[in-house]
Amino acid sequence: MIAVGDVVPDVEIRMMTEDGPIVVSSSKILSAGRVVLFAVPGAFTTGCSQRHFPGYVEQAANMSAAGIDSIACISVNDAYVMDAWGKAQGAGDILMLADPDATFAHAVGMAVDASQFGLGLRSKRYAIVLQDGVVEEFLPEENGFSIEASTAACVLAKL
Repeated sequence: MIAVGDVVPDVEIRMMTEDGPIVVSSSKILSAGRVVLFAVPGAFTTGCSQRHFPGYVEQAANMSAAGIDSIACISVNDAYVMDAWGKAQGAGDILMLADPDATFAHAVGMAVDASQFGLGLRSKRYAIVLQDGVVEEFLPEENGFSIEASTAACVLAKL
């Protein structure tokens, strides 16, 4: 499992552009200054949409004021779903990153089989604060799915 002091893994992830989905390097996109990355089990799921994501939208300006250069959300979904979910959530400048085959989730040690919930292979819920690609803070949820340690409020308290 990823830990404070580790370098963010370099794997292929995807994101939407005006021209369609593109493949990007996770280390390149997450190593530009001070970045907050939060991971969710699934776009459009109840807890993620109603409790987790909205806090990041609401606290984006406060995070910026605290020295965060960018905020990114990652989930084991495709780029089309992540783009649509970001628009539905009013994501603004939050980067919507797709990890369609859970490569990133595996690389950080946070992949989980959520088949019992009808979700298949997913990511556990967590937040990471990165400085130039190095983990400053790692805030995993104790059971992987609760919404406590990885909230925007908890991240702000660590900044």
